[in-house]
Amino acid sequence: MRMPRLTRTLAALTVGCAAFTVMPVAASAAPAAVHAPAKHKMKVQAKPVKDQVKKREKTQIKGRIDDSARAAAADSETLVVQELRAGAWVTVATGGCRPNGAFSIDVSFEVSARLSLRVFHPESTLYAAAYSDVFALVVL
Repeated sequence: MRMPRLTRTLAALTVGCAAFTVMPVAASAAPAAVHAPAKHKMKVQAKPVKDQVKKREKTQIKGRIDDSARAAAADSETLVVQELRAGAWVTVATGGCRPNGAFSIDVSFEVSARLSLRVFHPESTLYAAAYSDVFALVVL
């Protein structure tokens, strides 16, 4: 006895749906992807050596980067001195420092102004992004 066309179509759809239902189970049996370890948090502390400087006078931004969960690393981490201009943070100088160490970054400015600055540590392979508190520098 022959099956009507509608019955064959329904049977084919049922088998197809059953195959799709089994696929996620088979995929979940595959080994889980290896996740990278969580990035360490770093604390950035920074301030200018002088609160006031003259135009074009070199001064320094000094501070520390600390990671209480790790001993001092051999590799230097990138640090960026940023100035707040029209609501956006703009890079004015870069430097480096080992975690749990001190840094000193030279800066100089061409305009007389009261500047809002911070030191930013961009995300790296070991550390999450971090930044210091905002501090002021007056350029006369």
